[in-house]
Amino acid sequence: MVSLLATLHRHTDEVSCCAFSPSLLATSSGDKTIRVYDTDDFSELPYSPLSGHGYGVHCCCFSACGAHLLSCSTDGSVVVWSSGTGEVTATLEHPGRSPLRVCALAPDSSLLLAGACDGTVALWDFCSRTLRSCSTASEASVVACCFSPCSQMFVSGCTHGDIKLWDTDMKLLHAQKDAHDLGVTCLSFAPTFNVDGCCVEFRLASCGQDSRVKVWSLPQHDGSVCALKLLHTLTSQSAPVLSCAFSSDGELVVSGSVDKSVAIYDASQGTLLYTLTQHNRYVTTVALSPIMPWVATGSMDRSVKVWRIGDVASSPERKLPGYSRRLFSDWSEEDVQAWLRQEGLQDLVGTFTSNNIDGAELSRLNKDTAAELGIESVGLRCRLMRKIEALKAEESGSGPPDEFLCPITREMMKDPVIAADGYSYERDSIESWLRGKNRSSPMTNLPLQTTILTPNRSLKMAMSRWKSSQ
Repeated sequence: MVSLLATLHRHTDEVSCCAFSPSLLATSSGDKTIRVYDTDDFSELPYSPLSGHGYGVHCCCFSACGAHLLSCSTDGSVVVWSSGTGEVTATLEHPGRSPLRVCALAPDSSLLLAGACDGTVALWDFCSRTLRSCSTASEASVVACCFSPCSQMFVSGCTHGDIKLWDTDMKLLHAQKDAHDLGVTCLSFAPTFNVDGCCVEFRLASCGQDSRVKVWSLPQHDGSVCALKLLHTLTSQSAPVLSCAFSSDGELVVSGSVDKSVAIYDASQGTLLYTLTQHNRYVTTVALSPIMPWVATGSMDRSVKVWRIGDVASSPERKLPGYSRRLFSDWSEEDVQAWLRQEGLQDLVGTFTSNNIDGAELSRLNKDTAAELGIESVGLRCRLMRKIEALKAEESGSGPPDEFLCPITREMMKDPVIAADGYSYERDSIESWLRGKNRSSPMTNLPLQTTILTPNRSLKMAMSRWKSSQ
């Protein structure tokens, strides 16, 4: 069985990636931040959120030991953070400053890899933080990459649908043309592999815009790599599959889809075990813990859900915050008090305790009733009301529609303009993009035929009507 352990509502834009270390969970978002949680109780760490990127964060990952957290962004950089302090220890920039879609660290932490919208793959020596190479891997955007468990090879996937296998000197070992019709979206090696004499067999999961997950065998004889062999094609999801990942023992494959579902498969048999449907928008990312039977799923609904796979009755009791699991109107008084402390409103705990404020009362609170409770500080009342309004917005999904957000900054537009690629952008953002000598579309990576920008008056009027209705 699968049970929900926690629901995290901290990001203000769609969740782009989740990653586990042995003791932490990291999530990244279009809101330009990375948030980090302690897996003991899924409370957010004091240094979180991490804010070091100028644009939305596409990917995050931990080193195998958990000491380092990496993130990459449309701003063309990979930031390396200390997992212990949240401090930036390095910022590595793509030589061409091309937007980065994915990053990966070798299991032995020797090499760092990043895939870019211009079709290149940048490879750094992680210990010295020096660039080893930046080579063209595809004519299309590289949106997926992953190291093999031995750290001696990696795969890349592009929006044209090809999967390519490389050694660490960027020598092409194998190309699987059209592995996914309309494009690859994610690649994941199983952490485990089989050894039989002089033969080593790796397994790779891939997913794509064709609504399929594929499990491949990659045999290696006497050090020479053979071609990918398709083992299973998994078709339980009805829309493009955006993310896939193996469990730490290689027994499970988990995938998230545009159809809002999470699918859990037996990797060996290729059979569907569970389907989870609690997200109400696209599931953009899945991740599995390296030491626990946990799955984290992130979505365009801005939430992260953490699940346990297996028999919960036999697991140790976990003390998870009640407010991470229920609608806040259903919170107990203790849940409300815990929430106040987490939000930095601990000065109000005594007042709320003496007035027996539970979730239902909290949901009805306004500035006038807050004053009646004896909260004299105007600033404190305003902070409280902002936090309550944020809770209501998270539960109702009342944030601005996605089409009102600039694709570059993921913030609501004020002066939308249409570029030659047909997409609408915030004027300042696309002008800044073009001033940086980028003559390609931020969305398609194809050359822009002209840099003329046309005001999108109909979109601006629609945004104005939406604001008036809020």
